[in-house]
Parts: sequence; C-alpha cells; structure tokens
Amino acid sequence: MYNTNMKIYDVLILGAGASGLMCASHIDNSHHVGIVDVNDKVACKLKISGGGKCNITNVNVSKDNFDGDGAFVTSVLEQFSKEDLLDFLNKNGVKLEIRKNRYYFCKESSDAIINVLKKLTRHVEMILNTEILEVKKVEELFHVQTSKGIFKAKKVVVATGGKSYKTLGASEIGLEIAKSFGIKVKEFTPALVGMTLQKEQFWMKELSGLSCFVHIKVGDKILKEEMLFAHKGISGPCVLSASLYWQKGNMSINFLPNDDIFKLIKESKKLLSSVIPLPKRLSKAILDALQIDDIECKKLLPHAKIELQKIHNYEFAPAGNFGFTKAEVSRGGVLCDALNQSTQESRHVENLYFIGEVVNVTGELGGYNFQWAFSNAVACARAINIE
Repeated sequence: MYNTNMKIYDVLILGAGASGLMCASHIDNSHHVGIVDVNDKVACKLKISGGGKCNITNVNVSKDNFDGDGAFVTSVLEQFSKEDLLDFLNKNGVKLEIRKNRYYFCKESSDAIINVLKKLTRHVEMILNTEILEVKKVEELFHVQTSKGIFKAKKVVVATGGKSYKTLGASEIGLEIAKSFGIKVKEFTPALVGMTLQKEQFWMKELSGLSCFVHIKVGDKILKEEMLFAHKGISGPCVLSASLYWQKGNMSINFLPNDDIFKLIKESKKLLSSVIPLPKRLSKAILDALQIDDIECKKLLPHAKIELQKIHNYEFAPAGNFGFTKAEVSRGGVLCDALNQSTQESRHVENLYFIGEVVNVTGELGGYNFQWAFSNAVACARAINIE
C-alpha cells in the first residue's frame, strides 16, 4: 500500500494537465522532478478540448480577457506572452491554424501539443493513476500523501486544476491543500457555462438549436460572439464568456449589434418579422416576448417603437447556470495576493507554488485559459530554476 521509496524529489508537481506538464518541461534537467496525477494518462483535458483540436490561445491577449487580479495577470503574461507561446510551439513543430480571425487551434489535433510536452518531460518521473490525499510540511520537506503512499519533496507545485470535468478526475484537492496551510482561497463556482432562465424568458427554450451573433453586456463587459438557444436555457460562445462575469442580477442582449432597427423598418411596407435580419422563428419570438404585433413596419405605433428598441437591449436576470457538469472551467481558486506574482510561490509557505486553474484567474472562452496555464507554469519553472 505505502510507498517505501525513500528518495526525495527536488520538485513534485501535483497534476499532469497543461500547467503541470508545461512547468515540468521548463524545469532544468538537473532537478529530480516527479508528477503525480489521478488519471492513468497525462493531459486528459488538453486531449478533448476544442473538439480534439485544442483552442490554445488567441490573437488578442491581455488582462482584459481574464477575471482576476489585473496586475497579477499582466505580470504573468509579460513573463511568457502569447508570442512566446507561439514561438515555443513553432520551434517544437506544432502547426496551428487561426479560426474566425482570432482563435488559434492545432491544425491536426491536440496530440501535437501533448506529444511535445511528453517529449520535453521524458526526464520527469510520472506517478499516474494516483490520488492526492493531502500535503504536509515536516521541517523543510513536503510529505505528499497519496493512494500509493507518501512522496517527499523539497518543493511542491500544485497544478491540480478546478472542479469541472469530474469525469477526468477533477476535484477540489488544490483548494484543500491551500486551506490546510492557511492560504486564502475563493471557492470554485462553474464558469464558461450555459445559463438557465426565469419563467419570463422561457420563450428562448422554444428556439432550441437556433443560434445568432449577439452582444451581451454584463456589468461593464461587452462580449461579442454567437449565442445558442438550448433546451435548458442559453449557451454558445458569447453566453459562456458572459457567465464568467455574471454573479447575479441583470444582463442584456443586443440581438442586432450590426444594425439599427429603426433604419431597417423606416417606411417599409413589409411585416416587422420580415425586415428583422434574424431567423424568422427568432424574429417572431422576440416580437412576442416584447408584446409587439407582427404588422407592417410603417403602421407601428409610438409605444410599440419604444418596446422595439429593446431588441438592442433586452434585459433579464438569468436564473442560474448549467452547473459543473457542463462548465468548461472553474472560477475561483487561490487568491492572487497570497502568491508572489513573479514566481507563483505562496507568500506564507516557502517552496509551495500554485499554477493554472487552481489560481483565482479565469479566462474568457477563446484559448485564454490554456494561455494562462502555460504562462503561469513557465513563470513558476523559471523561478525554480533560478533558486
């Protein structure tokens, strides 16, 4: 049952996901490094993301694409930028393609990146199919208790991810480790997830399967992408990113961000639903929701015109979200001010580091979370190499 091997690792990384592997790949070979993961294979989330082609980063990357401490995010991105990531992938023969003029995907499959990370971590001891139970510090050494016994290390890097994708072994162990050392955390909540609706918006459910380009405003954020109507509520890229910033209260949808409804209807003899440049089912449903009769445009009365303006600013309060089972990532994690922004080391526990999704920084949909995982990991590895 228990590991009797008395060797001591220089660095033990908890989690063989994007951040854990990237960190290990950048740690000098002179260090004795081990990675512990609950799965029997590495990079399980990388493997399936983006339909197996992995949206790795974005054409535009800045702190504004993340929910988290802006100064902390900027510091990490400056240490290993989007350009640095693209250069790293290019040097290692990973071919990328740009979709929708902004999303970087693997041209062939996510295996291209996974194989590079495997190659660059051949010097690392992989301790797979092993559940992490707790971490303690005994004098200068960390004792990592696992389902296969206790492993000792001089430094521990927590890269255990968030709570979404439970089928891939996701858990809250990273937060539990932080809390056991008295490190402040924000509990995980689902993020990049579809949203459920109040009864007044159930009309949207009737449109399940339809999608359209919209702008969604949440607080001072405006997200611009496709929205998908689903049988449980609303989803699609724009809604997923909006869910990152929505806590409670109202958000608004602009169903016609590239048009002016009043220019479209001006002096027209056509029916309203025919003039609105949306799928007919959607046009009619919006008019019903706004309690506007589908009549000739030029016959529209002043009070109906006031209501019609709401097609550019349809305000409502979501009921909630689809939960962790449908969430792409988790919001929350170890608070940024508990970590050194240059090294990712705990400010209170020497030689204990936190990287990736377990840190309280979450990106919008579009490759930002993998960019964060890689940037964060490299910053940590470089700090370990210097020490």
